[in-house]
Amino acid sequence: MATFPQLERFLWFDGRLRGKHFPNASHLAAEFEISPKTAQRDITLYRDRLQAPIAYHAARRGYYYTRASFELPRLPATQEELLALLIARRLLQSTAGGFFGEAIRGFSLKLRDTATTLGLDDTRLGEAFSASWHGHSPASGKIFQGVVEGLVQNRLIEIAYHSPGSRETTRRLVEPHHLQHYMGSWVLIAWCRLRADWRKFHLARIAVLSLHDETFRARPRSEWAPLLDAAFGIFQGPAAIPVTLRFTPFRARWVREQLWHPAQEVRPTPDGGLELSFPVADFREVRMMILQFGADVEVLSPKALWEEVREEVARMKELYF
Repeated sequence: MATFPQLERFLWFDGRLRGKHFPNASHLAAEFEISPKTAQRDITLYRDRLQAPIAYHAARRGYYYTRASFELPRLPATQEELLALLIARRLLQSTAGGFFGEAIRGFSLKLRDTATTLGLDDTRLGEAFSASWHGHSPASGKIFQGVVEGLVQNRLIEIAYHSPGSRETTRRLVEPHHLQHYMGSWVLIAWCRLRADWRKFHLARIAVLSLHDETFRARPRSEWAPLLDAAFGIFQGPAAIPVTLRFTPFRARWVREQLWHPAQEVRPTPDGGLELSFPVADFREVRMMILQFGADVEVLSPKALWEEVREEVARMKELYF
């Protein structure tokens, strides 16, 4: 028996169509010892799900291609669809009921059932593909559930939030507006009543959360949308500063393949390197990115960022030299 019976039947049916043998459900059923009803379902799926251009020829009592240029995809899925499938698989393995649990489980099962009909059963999916990330900060299930309830129901949330920079824990009363999944971690965009301004809160840094009965009127998306992706990285702000970096020819081979920001500009240099420009609202995250490339990158502008990197390199020199 083939590992993926239905995919094998699709391939056989495709071959018969290309040979102009006018295959039908009876032929398919006899070849693979399946019921005519199952064979007809296969043909319907072949036409509708895989969008194969086939039609039935009454005189020849079989199917034929209406467009000879059609090719049966060996994996009819885009990279985004495959990633969604991998995430759904992980959710199905880790979800144990509770908040949205059954809905997530049902959705994951539907995705996996569809993948199986295309030749990717769960065993093969686990062997052939994976999705992983590191360096993220997971949030507790209780904190996440409270944030989502407040977000969906427009209810005020009171949190005890600690900042790794100041080492202080403050109590905040916030109006949750958007939950962002960034580099494996959950980040809440909310109106902070303590600061009377928009703030981003990493769920992993929330020590205590209480959900108030009091509701609030959601503010316009235009107010908080710039905190999403107007500039590079997680740190956003109303005023973005253009940053330009110059990469050596060696490092340019990798950077040329990367997307740092949707509004980035890439310019090749005469020596085979490249200059990369993109908007930045805060230097903290981009400074860390620059340092990981070592001597393969130089900050061309702005001067303030160049100074910050130089000062960091000087501190590193004290450690290693």
